[in-house]
Amino acid sequence: MDDALASTLDAVGPRLRDLPRDRATTLEALSASTGISVSTLSRLESGRRKPTLELLLPLAKNYGVPLDELVGAPPMGDPRVHLRPVRHRGATVIPLTPRAGGLRAYKNILPGAAKPAAPDPQTHQGYEWVYVLSGRLRLVLGDRELELLPGEAAEFDTRTPHWMGNAGADPVEFLALFGPQGERAHLRARPRPTTG
Repeated sequence: MDDALASTLDAVGPRLRDLPRDRATTLEALSASTGISVSTLSRLESGRRKPTLELLLPLAKNYGVPLDELVGAPPMGDPRVHLRPVRHRGATVIPLTPRAGGLRAYKNILPGAAKPAAPDPQTHQGYEWVYVLSGRLRLVLGDRELELLPGEAAEFDTRTPHWMGNAGADPVEFLALFGPQGERAHLRARPRPTTG
């Protein structure tokens, strides 16, 4: 086996571990849905078992990812840039721009929230603009809290402590433009009047 193939196969275990599994999903549940034994799944994830096509196909189907993404195969013969989603703390972030510098665009998908998450505001250099496609986005900016609905947008200096989360039980999808040098989109959201 050549080094490139061995390296690709060795990377499958960590990829399997990194794929998002619902917290309630166990190896036993994954075994039941794929027909692969728990011990085999465990050995695949730890890298003690080399993956075969008959093991990878049901796993790719279960996770809803293409087989080439599961094994990390390089794109072949297609000159287009293939931007891969990143999963972080339950959220899915899809980069829409391939370069690291300048204005960057992302599509973000946050899963529905059974109960409100505790905000953990962060700061960094730059400027951000967000536009809600669906769902309800909870935006904390300094000491203010906003709820953005589909079609609403906000922009802010990211040196202001900020945090975004889901404000409802349904997933929220939004676009985000980020300029590390402070590029702006010139739209603002206004806080909703409080009732009560």
